[in-house]
Amino acid sequence: MLRKITLLLFIPLAILPQTKRAITVDDLWAMKRIGSFDVSPDGKTLAFSSTSYSFEANKGNADIFLIDTDGKNLRALKNSDKNETEPKFSPDGKSIGFVRGGQIWQCNFDGTNEKQLTNIYTEASGFEWSNDGKKILFTSSVYPECTTQECNEQKDKAREESKVKAEIFTELMYRHWNDWRGHKRSHLFLLDVESGKFTDLTEGNKEDVPPMALGSSNDYNFSPDGSEIAYSLNPEFSKATSTNIEIFLLSLTSPKTPKLISKSKGVDCQPVYSPDGNWLAWTSMKRTGFEADKKDLLLFNRKSGELKNLTENSDRSVEEFIWTPDSKAVYFTSANQIYNSIYKLDLKSLEVQLFHKDNYNTSIQLSKDGKNLFFLKQRSDLPAEIFSQSTDGNNTLRRITFTNEEILSQLEMNPVETFWCEGANGDKVQSILVKPPFFDPNKKYPMIFLIHGGPQGAWEDNFHYRWNLQMFASKGYVVVAPNPRGSTGYGQKFTDEIRNDWGGKVYTDLMNSYDYALDNFAFIDSKNTFAAGASYGGYMINWIAGHTDRFTALFCHNGSFNLESKWGTTDELWFPEWEFGGTPWENREAYEKWSPHRYIHNAKTPMLIVHGAKDFRLSEEQAFQLFTSLQRLGVKSKFLYFPDETHWVTKPQNAKLWWGTLFDWFDENKK
Repeated sequence: MLRKITLLLFIPLAILPQTKRAITVDDLWAMKRIGSFDVSPDGKTLAFSSTSYSFEANKGNADIFLIDTDGKNLRALKNSDKNETEPKFSPDGKSIGFVRGGQIWQCNFDGTNEKQLTNIYTEASGFEWSNDGKKILFTSSVYPECTTQECNEQKDKAREESKVKAEIFTELMYRHWNDWRGHKRSHLFLLDVESGKFTDLTEGNKEDVPPMALGSSNDYNFSPDGSEIAYSLNPEFSKATSTNIEIFLLSLTSPKTPKLISKSKGVDCQPVYSPDGNWLAWTSMKRTGFEADKKDLLLFNRKSGELKNLTENSDRSVEEFIWTPDSKAVYFTSANQIYNSIYKLDLKSLEVQLFHKDNYNTSIQLSKDGKNLFFLKQRSDLPAEIFSQSTDGNNTLRRITFTNEEILSQLEMNPVETFWCEGANGDKVQSILVKPPFFDPNKKYPMIFLIHGGPQGAWEDNFHYRWNLQMFASKGYVVVAPNPRGSTGYGQKFTDEIRNDWGGKVYTDLMNSYDYALDNFAFIDSKNTFAAGASYGGYMINWIAGHTDRFTALFCHNGSFNLESKWGTTDELWFPEWEFGGTPWENREAYEKWSPHRYIHNAKTPMLIVHGAKDFRLSEEQAFQLFTSLQRLGVKSKFLYFPDETHWVTKPQNAKLWWGTLFDWFDENKK
């Protein structure tokens, strides 16, 4: 039975004048979140998923909607109590495929004539149509030793019924991010749509397709004629020290051993065929063991086997990319200071042109005629919406969806501003500044100083549903969010310079940004400044605790405290071994030099600590050690522990507690 939904929430409304207010946690979780979308072959219709969250249910539900590409005629395609995701038009444009209940389905544009395409015990996800619509690629998690679905079912049943739940490990990567890895692996399957028969294309493989880490959402694709597939796989992932994702080709006409075609020992992923079938392109990192190296765009000649680096001389790191219909150019996204911009690369001249600069843009798609580029755009005061921009030279920008207009029309939010200051070695450092709602330049406001994670990441002009800049500002705070050494979007050299220097130049960059803000913005109350960070940002909060008393209070979310014990409990070992030049016994000096626990005896500033029990990237023992140290030192401290959360806080009610605890902590420590 279809759930009722107010479609007016998705279209522009004529709102009567009213008193606006600051954003709240309830607003944040009331907003509908657009996920994936697809463009119909005739370029007239968009299908997209949208997730709504409920505090009562403490979870979200995804539905699928259609809208004309001129922004009119919004209607629900699938709107039930079950999650419906991954809408994709069939190549003939007559139907739409989607995923529900772990199976792939197909229906007409009005939702009728529904047909289940897969009936696989281990479930299906991540599907891709062949150009003729006769075949589908999808993934499913199976036991590598099983060659039948019956075998998978029997193994699951035996494990469930066993009274012994113990595990014996004989290799690393036994857990990853938030989950115990278990005995199953993600395999790539081929479905014959007409017969419903499916084949495991990576049968017996003990590694995952797509890769569990560092890959993309575009890691397997059909050739235009459907005779071959290209996919990404890390053959050494289980070692926990390898970033060596490779590109393989597999013939579907005369199945044989997959052919390895990539050359780099770093990350090679998202292999995409050119529409004319002559080329295969993918993104590639040169350096092994480094997960944040520059991503170049490589071009593989399918006839000659020649491999060419298209962006060797560009300082842009290629994220997503798509081919133009004539196979003569690609569009790609790239971090560009506080923006994620869209660029166009001509394959003949290798000229890179900035196509669309502002805000944070992702999920790029071209209409089949190449005349319009569609993408998700967001900024700090706008959750992601679907936009289009013409490619004919006049660059007409059109907003298509207005998903949260009713809520947004009630909120007072200020757009991001930026400032630059001098950092370490005289390099320039950019910071975002967000003023509180109803800002009065004649008043003094406390400041929240935000430190991003990664460390190879950045604060960007986007609408983050966890570390939301507008939420931090909502209670009357000026928000300053610097992009110091290690940040992306400022050239690879700037990103690289945090390696083996975690508390060095980056700390100078941050403190110079802080001092600059106090010296140049009279509306900041220098007596009430608060610092907050998560992941690497949490590490830096702990480093700050032992190195300065600038701040009134601190907030550490899932941060590193003891680098050596962190190395021994994390999942992806390539990360600390790259950052600190090896294992602790190979470079113990670095682990000791940059570990916050070595300086915690200097701490005096009150600190709030938050950690999730299911975070396997930064184990909960980091928070235990930190809290124990602060308590024994007599430093005012509080520990919010989530037994059901991971590296992130993802449940609505937990998020509400998170925000409330954070603001209460800052309030009680104000001077």
